[in-house]
Amino acid sequence: MTIRHLKIFIEVAQCGKMRSAAERLFVSQPTISQAIRELEQHYGVLLFQRIKKRLYITDEGKQLLFYAKDVVEQFDHLEEKMFNLSRTEKVKIGATVTVGECILSDIINQFKIKEPTVEVYSYANNTERIEEKLLNGEIDIGIIEGKIKSPNLISIPKIKDYLVLVCSNQHPFAKKDVINLKELANKSFAMREKGSGTRELFEEYMIKNKVPIKTVFEGNSPESIKREVVENNCLAVISIGLVQKEVQDSKIHIIKNANEGWNRYLSVVYHKDKELTDKIRCIIDIINNYKYLQNYPKFQSGMLINETS
Repeated sequence: MTIRHLKIFIEVAQCGKMRSAAERLFVSQPTISQAIRELEQHYGVLLFQRIKKRLYITDEGKQLLFYAKDVVEQFDHLEEKMFNLSRTEKVKIGATVTVGECILSDIINQFKIKEPTVEVYSYANNTERIEEKLLNGEIDIGIIEGKIKSPNLISIPKIKDYLVLVCSNQHPFAKKDVINLKELANKSFAMREKGSGTRELFEEYMIKNKVPIKTVFEGNSPESIKREVVENNCLAVISIGLVQKEVQDSKIHIIKNANEGWNRYLSVVYHKDKELTDKIRCIIDIINNYKYLQNYPKFQSGMLINETS
């Protein structure tokens, strides 16, 4: 028994004739006859009395008609809802934590102005997890600060960013205009978790320059890192875009890398086999034109130098 059987039964009951039901449903009369016969066999009851080429619904048929109308109505409602879902355009954006904290909401807001009917899902995690989501087809596009490992993903640098060394205003480094890279050896650092693009860039730089890192705290959010800097006098390396308020409030002191060794780009990433729809291209266009560091004030800062470079 199927919904089609019930729809045919309801039409026959309302018309009183199989020929009329067949005409209304645009099917042959034998098809109508077969469907009614299959229903009667399925439930083991007679649904219509056949008297002089006219059909009269039985008591059992009336019972079925009462329930069938409700079932068909519920089914039609289900169909409408599900097809409406399929017609709703969706875009799934993944972003690394730095991007999520700094620019993701602004990019989504700009996109919604251009495409108000499109539903947006966003997900924030470290570079490693965003890469996994892209490879599994769970998100359409990513915006990351780290390096992509998979050859199946396309990564295009788009937005300039850079890291700064930060300390509290009570830290000895806050009183110095110049700090040598070697002075960072075995100082207490608050670090992002493994898989973070920020952590990977900083660790590669320190390994290259043979300066050991003493990690005393690992956290997966910028807020937890900044709290360790302010409250426990740790050092940290973080995107300049994440410390604007703390610098303005005189809670954090920034130290820039003199040789620009921590400069980087926030990149757009998508699967090489991904179809770039008009909606995804719209997001990329917004990112292309996004104003980021241009809007940040010029902070007074110390300078980190590397005498060996």
